[in-house]
Amino acid sequence: MRAVDIVEDAGFVPIEAVNADEAIKVLESRDDIAVLFTDIQMPGTMDGLRLAHLVHTRWPHIKIILVSGQIAVSEADKPDDSKFFPKPLEIQQMVLELQEMVGKGTLKVLPTLSAENGSLTKENKELRYQLQQAGAHAKALLLKTVLDTEKQQLIIDENQPFQDALTTENDSLKLALEQAGIDASALLVQAGIEAEERNAAGKLQDLIHAELHHRIKNMLATVGAITDQSLRTATSMSHARAAIDGRLAALGRAHDLLTRASWENATIDSTVRSAVEPFDQGGGRFIISGEDIRITSSSVIAFAMTLNELCTNTTKFGALSLPAGQVHLGWHVEDARLRLEWAESGGPPVVQPTRKSFGTRMITAMGQQLKGHVELDYRPGGFVYKLDVPIASLTAK
Repeated sequence: MRAVDIVEDAGFVPIEAVNADEAIKVLESRDDIAVLFTDIQMPGTMDGLRLAHLVHTRWPHIKIILVSGQIAVSEADKPDDSKFFPKPLEIQQMVLELQEMVGKGTLKVLPTLSAENGSLTKENKELRYQLQQAGAHAKALLLKTVLDTEKQQLIIDENQPFQDALTTENDSLKLALEQAGIDASALLVQAGIEAEERNAAGKLQDLIHAELHHRIKNMLATVGAITDQSLRTATSMSHARAAIDGRLAALGRAHDLLTRASWENATIDSTVRSAVEPFDQGGGRFIISGEDIRITSSSVIAFAMTLNELCTNTTKFGALSLPAGQVHLGWHVEDARLRLEWAESGGPPVVQPTRKSFGTRMITAMGQQLKGHVELDYRPGGFVYKLDVPIASLTAK
């Protein structure tokens, strides 16, 4: 949705495609496309980068803009005559870049940053060398002690009464030094294991930092898009403030839920109940039913944001604006697809809106993000929202 705003603000007409396959169909059916604007993590049979290369091969006159919040594209990876921008995107900058691209056809590639972290490997090598030296020193000390012991044996033969005591003492010393050599070897082996473990821990920490960086950038991009869209459609500053607060609160509740589920996946039942809880003031106004299914983090956020919009609208204008109003919210799995229905009853007569608000655009876009179909039915007796998505797009791979 933010990409659409950028294209429109730049003075051009956006043609939307929800995946790479649909984008190819659009390009094959039209001859007036000037720019391909795609996220690298695009759904479909190919990602955005492969789509960009295919478009450059088949339609070399089309300029290409690639964006991503996770992958940094180098000059060698992307097609010629294309441009890459990391997320979050700054709308005004992107508008100017898009106008310059189409008008002049000249590109300026953003520099990519790379960092090499070899300190841990160097430290491990130094530790291993020191321990090897310690083992060699222990063996040399053992050999010297054995030679000294044999020399003492020649001397004490002249004084037999003390020979047995000294032999026993030397044997004990030899045993202790042999054990020291064994301990040094064992310590060397252990140090090698610990060094490998530290190296693995360092790589894991780097991976965690990269994942955290990616999630923060995605969060900033989402917050920026929510704020921008809310301000675009607000009738007043107080209306904009309330809309932004509500949507950010919904996003926060979704992230709280994911934190409790260790970010891997939560369940659809817990997501639904967490989303509607702040709006169920009287208790029992939501009738919820459906089998519990574990869903991915992106699905949790999509459901949470969609349900927040539905709850906000029904509280202001729909069934929950009247004391007797109720919402029936149910879902089931059939033919490898999840079918969810939100049906309002007991509210004021429903009138179809004359314009498409940001909330309506968002709940439709969220369904497309899940590779599904959304139906909005403004029945006089109560508004109905239906979502039909493949179960594979909700669950972890």
